[in-house]
Amino acid sequence: MNPSTAFATVVVDELIRNGVREVVLAPGSRSAPLALALAEADRAGLLRLHVRIDERTAGFLAIGLIRGSGLPVPVVTTSGTAVANLHPAVLEASHSGLPLLVLSADRPPELRGSGANQTTDQLKIFGDTVRLFHEMGTPSKQLGQVAYWRSVVSRAVSVAVGARTADPGPIQLNCAFAEPLVPDGVDDWPEPLDGRTAAWTTVHPGAVSPSAVSPGPKTVVIAGDGASQSARLAAEAGNWPLFAEPSSRSRIGPSVISTYRLLLASSPLAGEIERVLVFGHPTLSRPVSKLLATPGIEVIVVAPTGRWPDAARRASLVAPALEVTGPDDPAWLEKWQAADALVQPVLGKLDGLPGPVIAATMAEAIGADGMLVVGSSNAIRDLDLSPVVPIRTVANRGLAGIDGTLSTAVGAALANAGPTYALLGDLAFLHDANGLVIGPDEPRPDLRIVVLNDNGGGIFSTLEQGAGEHAEHFERVFGTPHAVSLEALCGATQTPYRLAKTREDLRAAVEGTVEGIDVIEVRVDRSGHRDLQAAITAAVGEALG
Repeated sequence: MNPSTAFATVVVDELIRNGVREVVLAPGSRSAPLALALAEADRAGLLRLHVRIDERTAGFLAIGLIRGSGLPVPVVTTSGTAVANLHPAVLEASHSGLPLLVLSADRPPELRGSGANQTTDQLKIFGDTVRLFHEMGTPSKQLGQVAYWRSVVSRAVSVAVGARTADPGPIQLNCAFAEPLVPDGVDDWPEPLDGRTAAWTTVHPGAVSPSAVSPGPKTVVIAGDGASQSARLAAEAGNWPLFAEPSSRSRIGPSVISTYRLLLASSPLAGEIERVLVFGHPTLSRPVSKLLATPGIEVIVVAPTGRWPDAARRASLVAPALEVTGPDDPAWLEKWQAADALVQPVLGKLDGLPGPVIAATMAEAIGADGMLVVGSSNAIRDLDLSPVVPIRTVANRGLAGIDGTLSTAVGAALANAGPTYALLGDLAFLHDANGLVIGPDEPRPDLRIVVLNDNGGGIFSTLEQGAGEHAEHFERVFGTPHAVSLEALCGATQTPYRLAKTREDLRAAVEGTVEGIDVIEVRVDRSGHRDLQAAITAAVGEALG
């Protein structure tokens, strides 16, 4: 057996023993040993292999699979620019704390710097964004290699999932292969390739001691991306309002204030807040950012890892977990609930199909228990105003980019193994249109994609750049209209397409049976975004009196 084949056989087996069940592969020659070993494992039913022709799509498909399953997912590429194309997904995994395993094939070290084809310096190509980098070295036929290979894989997976650090994130194993790159038909090797019964190394987590939080100050709980149910439990234990972003996975229960963003901007209750408990990674709201930067407000951040959000540098305590010692006077929560009840009808009275109506209609049709992947920019902010948000809402909020949104949705849907939905803008759709390119032999999800098409960068209309004094250059450098036919683009990949023109059209389209991938387009006039925002603000002020 040649060393490249032996290495790939052992590495794939050890990944499986460490809990890997899904792997994404982008094709290439230098990665052939891993590709063939993965194909054999897929055929044996030991894992599920997904092949994509675009490395950026492959990286975000892996991100979606991780978000849907919670398990580590490797992505395998050939050498050269193929590895660099994974950088956006690696960045998202790093900032979101996702166990993405990059197995980058490489030429042997002696070929680097020689001008050999597809050879560049891949060592630490992702810099400090990975939790671990290891140069595997060129496999050789000698004793001790099996223990080395298995030990490194076990360590890499444990680092990626944060087994000891509680700080999960991406890792890179750079795998140099010398020819031959395909099996040679010989089975001999100087030692058994089999490892131990389970993983080569089993890693146990460290202990976490919670910090006590007592009732008293007027407290609110902010649940950002990835906050999980711990935020909801803290809010309910303390009788405190819960300001939960859609992807927090904690937006459920009696403490949720769905219009918190509008109330923070317009209600006098915002000025009464004395303490804020922060869970997860809040990114959506300028009023929240302003609140966290307000002098005199105590900010406590709950972060189980060594990384925590504190953009305003105001945190007085960072704790791995919290224990609420008792409930507060319910009057404080009741005031927020009453204000929320006054403001919610404002959104229900919006005419036509603006973004908030699209998001709310879709979320209601999906239901609280469905899975929804939501894009950045306006899509997730529109959903943030919805009275119903699916608890399993997935979003790439690590860096809040529009990269790979379709591929993330496909990955999440494959992991969900059931009807899954996606809501995103037209630019996010166009940015990752390759996500619709899925080979005939690949697993296909049941995924319904709703595209809010306002023909450009709609979010900029609501920001400073959208003010009238910048109108001369706005359309070209911020609005960026494209006039692309989404129907024709869907036709190129044989993806079923439907245009929804009314709220009833949208509801009927979303509620239909989800079989395979289909796309629903809803067209929105981008020129009305700024006026809509002003109208909502005025109506909220009137409702609050």
